[in-house]
Amino acid sequence: MSCDLHTHTNHSDGSSTPRELAAEAKRLGLIIALTDHNTVTGLPEFLDEADRFGFTAIGGTELSTVYGGKEFHLLGLFIEPKFYDEVERLCTEYHMLKEQSNIALVNRLCEAGYRLDYSVIKSRNVKGNVNRAHIAAELVEQGYVGSINEAFDRLLDEKCGFYIPPKRLELSDAIRFLRGIKALPVLAHPLKEVDADYLRSMLPDLIDAGLVGIETMHSSYSDEKITVSKEIAKEFGLLESGGSDYHGSIKPGVMLGVGKGNLNIDDCVYHAFKEYREKMI
Repeated sequence: MSCDLHTHTNHSDGSSTPRELAAEAKRLGLIIALTDHNTVTGLPEFLDEADRFGFTAIGGTELSTVYGGKEFHLLGLFIEPKFYDEVERLCTEYHMLKEQSNIALVNRLCEAGYRLDYSVIKSRNVKGNVNRAHIAAELVEQGYVGSINEAFDRLLDEKCGFYIPPKRLELSDAIRFLRGIKALPVLAHPLKEVDADYLRSMLPDLIDAGLVGIETMHSSYSDEKITVSKEIAKEFGLLESGGSDYHGSIKPGVMLGVGKGNLNIDDCVYHAFKEYREKMI
């Protein structure tokens, strides 16, 4: 059996509902974690459907954080329902700052001649949670760009000048928070953000804060990055995680369970985290 410990629904920036994600995981025979960005609002529906379909599912989230001035994403796995409110409270301030950043981004694009209406973008998404992927989708819909990737490359990347990122939670603080609610913190796709030497330099601080694992298998990773990630995980005694980073039609080239076709994450990855958590609690 395979697993996929990094997926998204329309409660953040994916296109599938939690129910649809659960049905697809059942069809594929996957052990799966739902890790929507900065929210857990999709977890009740997702886990209820997993119980109904009778397969193993993990409640999680993906927090937007910063370390040394660089953005990093942190997965939290095995979040218990009794802690959902705490996670949402942690994310409330971020969502407020994110909203301000979104509005400023759309305003700058409008000033440059792109006719966008933020209220329309917001109305199309569950609970009005908007990020750059939704703005990119609107740019595609309006015909300004041909794809989500083109929107980011030409307009939405920070280097393009329109987007100013919101203030984010410090990575070490986010790790401590997750450990405090008995969840397992896992650094998501770190070699997308930094090189191997930088990753090695930051890991001692993060391990001191309570980091449990790093994502060594990811849809964006080359075979070389997977190999290097595995070496680093072994070097620092960290658990290996892996996931497709599935977003449905938002990332049409990334499929559940297999990413771009090159992923095959054995369920021993899931069981290693499960055993770690059982010992922890």
